[in-house]
Amino acid sequence: MENPKSSNQNLNHLAIILDGNRRWAKAHGLPKIQGHKKGYDNLKKIALAAFDRGIKYFSAFVFSTENWNRDKGEVDYLMDLVIKVFTSDLDELDKKNVKIRIIGSRERLSAKMIEAIESSEQKTKDNDGGVLCLCFNYGGRNEIVQACKQIVNDGLAGSEITETSLKDRMYTHDIPDPDMIVRTSGEMRLSNFLLWGSAYAELEFIDIHWPDFNEDMLDKVLADFAKRNRRLGK
Repeated sequence: MENPKSSNQNLNHLAIILDGNRRWAKAHGLPKIQGHKKGYDNLKKIALAAFDRGIKYFSAFVFSTENWNRDKGEVDYLMDLVIKVFTSDLDELDKKNVKIRIIGSRERLSAKMIEAIESSEQKTKDNDGGVLCLCFNYGGRNEIVQACKQIVNDGLAGSEITETSLKDRMYTHDIPDPDMIVRTSGEMRLSNFLLWGSAYAELEFIDIHWPDFNEDMLDKVLADFAKRNRRLGK
Protein backbone atom coordinates (compact mmCIF):
# COMPACT_ATOMS: atom_id res chain seq x y z
CA MET A 1 0.00 0.00 0.00
CA GLU A 2 1.33 3.44 -0.91
CA ASN A 3 2.39 5.60 1.99
CA PRO A 4 0.05 8.64 2.04
CA LYS A 5 2.92 10.79 3.26
CA SER A 6 4.76 10.19 -0.01
CA SER A 7 1.93 11.18 -2.35
CA ASN A 8 -1.08 13.47 -2.46
CA GLN A 9 -2.87 10.71 -4.43
CA ASN A 10 -3.86 13.27 -7.10
CA LEU A 11 -5.46 15.58 -4.54
CA ASN A 12 -4.15 19.06 -5.27
CA HIS A 13 -6.62 21.22 -3.31
CA LEU A 14 -8.29 20.09 -0.09
CA ALA A 15 -10.92 22.36 1.46
CA ILE A 16 -12.37 21.85 4.92
CA ILE A 17 -15.40 23.29 6.71
CA LEU A 18 -14.10 23.39 10.28
CA ASP A 19 -17.31 22.53 12.08
CA GLY A 20 -17.88 21.49 15.67
CA ASN A 21 -15.58 23.69 17.75
CA ARG A 22 -18.40 24.87 20.01
CA ARG A 23 -19.92 21.39 20.29
CA TRP A 24 -16.50 19.99 21.18
CA ALA A 25 -16.20 22.56 23.97
CA LYS A 26 -19.68 21.78 25.28
CA ALA A 27 -18.97 18.05 25.28
CA HIS A 28 -15.85 18.71 27.37
CA GLY A 29 -17.56 21.13 29.77
CA LEU A 30 -15.52 24.08 28.49
CA PRO A 31 -16.42 27.61 27.35
CA LYS A 32 -17.04 27.75 23.61
CA ILE A 33 -14.07 30.04 23.08
CA GLN A 34 -11.85 27.19 24.25
CA GLY A 35 -13.32 25.12 21.44
CA HIS A 36 -12.29 27.79 18.93
CA LYS A 37 -8.78 27.88 20.42
CA LYS A 38 -8.47 24.10 20.15
CA GLY A 39 -9.82 24.23 16.60
CA TYR A 40 -7.33 26.94 15.65
CA ASP A 41 -4.40 24.92 16.98
CA ASN A 42 -5.63 21.91 15.03
CA LEU A 43 -5.94 23.94 11.83
CA LYS A 44 -2.22 24.71 11.83
CA LYS A 45 -1.35 21.09 12.59
CA ILE A 46 -3.55 19.55 9.89
CA ALA A 47 -2.66 22.14 7.25
CA LEU A 48 1.06 21.48 7.73
CA ALA A 49 0.41 17.73 7.66
CA ALA A 50 -1.49 18.16 4.39
CA PHE A 51 1.42 20.04 2.83
CA ASP A 52 3.76 17.31 4.08
CA ARG A 53 1.65 14.83 2.12
CA GLY A 54 2.03 16.80 -1.11
CA ILE A 55 -1.23 18.76 -1.10
CA LYS A 56 -0.58 22.17 -2.66
CA TYR A 57 -3.67 24.10 -1.52
CA PHE A 58 -5.42 23.79 1.83
CA SER A 59 -8.52 25.95 2.27
CA ALA A 60 -10.33 26.38 5.57
CA PHE A 61 -13.67 28.04 6.31
CA VAL A 62 -12.71 30.02 9.40
CA PHE A 63 -15.31 32.82 9.50
CA SER A 64 -18.38 33.23 7.32
CA THR A 65 -20.29 36.39 6.49
CA GLU A 66 -23.12 34.92 8.58
CA ASN A 67 -20.89 34.49 11.66
CA TRP A 68 -21.22 38.22 12.42
CA ASN A 69 -24.62 37.31 13.87
CA ARG A 70 -23.03 35.40 16.74
CA ASP A 71 -22.52 36.75 20.25
CA LYS A 72 -20.20 39.79 20.18
CA GLY A 73 -17.80 38.25 22.69
CA GLU A 74 -17.41 35.17 20.52
CA VAL A 75 -16.91 37.26 17.37
CA ASP A 76 -14.29 39.39 19.09
CA TYR A 77 -12.43 36.27 20.23
CA LEU A 78 -12.49 34.84 16.71
CA MET A 79 -11.10 38.11 15.37
CA ASP A 80 -8.25 37.91 17.88
CA LEU A 81 -7.49 34.33 16.83
CA VAL A 82 -7.33 35.28 13.17
CA ILE A 83 -5.05 38.24 13.88
CA LYS A 84 -2.78 35.77 15.71
CA VAL A 85 -2.31 33.87 12.44
CA PHE A 86 -1.35 37.11 10.70
CA THR A 87 1.02 38.32 13.39
CA SER A 88 2.56 36.12 16.11
CA ASP A 89 2.26 32.87 14.13
CA LEU A 90 3.30 34.37 10.82
CA ASP A 91 7.02 33.79 11.29
CA GLU A 92 6.45 30.09 12.00
CA LEU A 93 4.39 29.61 8.85
CA ASP A 94 6.82 31.68 6.80
CA LYS A 95 9.77 29.54 7.99
CA LYS A 96 7.83 26.47 6.91
CA ASN A 97 7.58 28.02 3.42
CA VAL A 98 3.78 28.40 3.60
CA LYS A 99 2.07 31.01 1.45
CA ILE A 100 -0.98 32.65 3.01
CA ARG A 101 -4.03 33.78 1.04
CA ILE A 102 -7.02 35.40 2.70
CA ILE A 103 -10.22 34.76 0.75
CA GLY A 104 -13.23 36.97 1.42
CA SER A 105 -14.68 40.44 1.74
CA ARG A 106 -12.86 43.25 3.50
CA GLU A 107 -16.17 44.86 4.52
CA ARG A 108 -16.71 45.26 8.28
CA LEU A 109 -13.04 44.51 9.01
CA SER A 110 -11.02 46.89 11.13
CA ALA A 111 -8.10 48.82 9.67
CA LYS A 112 -5.81 46.77 11.95
CA MET A 113 -7.20 43.53 10.55
CA ILE A 114 -6.86 44.64 6.92
CA GLU A 115 -3.29 45.78 7.53
CA ALA A 116 -2.45 42.40 9.12
CA ILE A 117 -4.01 40.54 6.18
CA GLU A 118 -2.09 42.52 3.59
CA SER A 119 1.16 42.20 5.54
CA SER A 120 0.87 38.41 5.89
CA GLU A 121 0.09 37.94 2.20
CA GLN A 122 2.96 40.19 1.16
CA LYS A 123 5.47 38.53 3.47
CA THR A 124 4.68 35.00 2.26
CA LYS A 125 3.89 35.70 -1.40
CA ASP A 126 7.00 33.95 -2.73
CA ASN A 127 6.71 30.83 -0.57
CA ASP A 128 6.02 27.60 -2.43
CA GLY A 129 5.69 24.94 0.25
CA GLY A 130 1.88 25.02 0.17
CA VAL A 131 -0.86 27.65 0.04
CA LEU A 132 -2.97 28.09 3.16
CA CYS A 133 -6.21 29.72 2.03
CA LEU A 134 -8.18 31.12 4.95
CA CYS A 135 -11.77 31.81 3.95
CA PHE A 136 -12.41 34.69 6.30
CA ASN A 137 -15.46 36.97 6.21
CA TYR A 138 -16.37 34.76 3.28
CA GLY A 139 -19.64 33.69 1.67
CA GLY A 140 -20.00 31.81 -1.61
CA ARG A 141 -22.99 33.82 -2.79
CA ASN A 142 -21.26 37.06 -1.84
CA GLU A 143 -18.21 36.03 -3.87
CA ILE A 144 -20.34 35.51 -6.99
CA VAL A 145 -22.25 38.78 -6.46
CA GLN A 146 -19.01 40.75 -6.06
CA ALA A 147 -17.65 39.20 -9.26
CA CYS A 148 -20.82 40.21 -11.13
CA LYS A 149 -20.52 43.78 -9.82
CA GLN A 150 -16.93 43.90 -11.02
CA ILE A 151 -17.99 42.73 -14.47
CA VAL A 152 -20.50 45.61 -14.61
CA ASN A 153 -17.86 48.07 -13.40
CA ASP A 154 -15.46 46.80 -16.06
CA GLY A 155 -18.07 47.44 -18.74
CA LEU A 156 -18.14 43.96 -20.25
CA ALA A 157 -20.75 43.26 -22.91
CA GLY A 158 -23.05 40.29 -22.48
CA SER A 159 -21.16 38.38 -25.16
CA GLU A 160 -17.94 38.83 -23.16
CA ILE A 161 -19.31 37.25 -19.99
CA THR A 162 -17.99 33.72 -19.68
CA GLU A 163 -17.15 31.32 -16.89
CA THR A 164 -13.55 32.47 -17.22
CA SER A 165 -14.34 36.19 -17.07
CA LEU A 166 -16.45 35.59 -13.96
CA LYS A 167 -13.85 33.39 -12.26
CA ASP A 168 -11.17 36.01 -12.99
CA ARG A 169 -13.08 38.46 -10.78
CA MET A 170 -13.68 36.20 -7.81
CA TYR A 171 -11.82 36.18 -4.51
CA THR A 172 -10.49 32.77 -5.56
CA HIS A 173 -9.34 33.90 -9.01
CA ASP A 174 -5.78 32.63 -8.49
CA ILE A 175 -6.71 29.40 -6.70
CA PRO A 176 -7.75 26.15 -8.42
CA ASP A 177 -11.13 24.65 -7.61
CA PRO A 178 -11.08 22.23 -4.67
CA ASP A 179 -10.73 18.56 -5.53
CA MET A 180 -12.35 17.55 -2.26
CA ILE A 181 -14.41 19.33 0.38
CA VAL A 182 -14.62 17.83 3.86
CA ARG A 183 -17.04 18.92 6.56
CA THR A 184 -16.59 17.76 10.11
CA SER A 185 -19.10 17.36 12.95
CA GLY A 186 -21.73 15.43 11.01
CA GLU A 187 -23.51 18.24 9.18
CA MET A 188 -24.13 17.39 5.52
CA ARG A 189 -24.30 20.68 3.66
CA LEU A 190 -21.89 23.21 2.17
CA SER A 191 -23.29 26.23 4.05
CA ASN A 192 -22.33 28.78 1.38
CA PHE A 193 -18.74 27.55 1.10
CA LEU A 194 -16.91 27.83 -2.25
CA LEU A 195 -20.15 27.49 -4.20
CA TRP A 196 -18.59 28.22 -7.59
CA GLY A 197 -15.50 26.12 -7.06
CA SER A 198 -17.37 23.15 -5.59
CA ALA A 199 -19.09 22.26 -8.89
CA TYR A 200 -17.07 19.07 -9.35
CA ALA A 201 -15.55 18.66 -5.90
CA GLU A 202 -15.77 15.33 -4.13
CA LEU A 203 -17.63 15.68 -0.84
CA GLU A 204 -17.04 13.93 2.46
CA PHE A 205 -18.92 14.44 5.71
CA ILE A 206 -17.28 13.23 8.90
CA ASP A 207 -19.06 12.74 12.21
CA ILE A 208 -16.14 14.06 14.26
CA HIS A 209 -15.83 17.55 15.74
CA TRP A 210 -13.01 19.52 14.11
CA PRO A 211 -10.74 19.67 17.20
CA ASP A 212 -10.66 15.84 17.20
CA PHE A 213 -9.79 15.55 13.49
CA ASN A 214 -6.26 14.13 13.38
CA GLU A 215 -3.62 13.02 10.89
CA ASP A 216 -4.98 9.48 10.73
CA MET A 217 -8.33 10.91 9.61
CA LEU A 218 -6.53 13.07 7.06
CA ASP A 219 -4.91 9.94 5.66
CA LYS A 220 -8.32 8.26 5.48
CA VAL A 221 -9.63 11.23 3.49
CA LEU A 222 -6.74 10.91 1.06
CA ALA A 223 -7.28 7.18 0.71
CA ASP A 224 -11.01 7.68 0.13
CA PHE A 225 -10.34 10.35 -2.50
CA ALA A 226 -8.04 7.96 -4.38
CA LYS A 227 -10.96 5.51 -4.71
CA ARG A 228 -13.38 8.06 -6.19
CA ASN A 229 -14.20 7.85 -9.90
CA ARG A 230 -13.91 11.46 -11.01
CA ARG A 231 -15.48 11.63 -14.46
CA LEU A 232 -15.94 15.41 -14.31
CA GLY A 233 -18.93 15.26 -16.62
CA LYS A 234 -17.23 13.06 -19.22
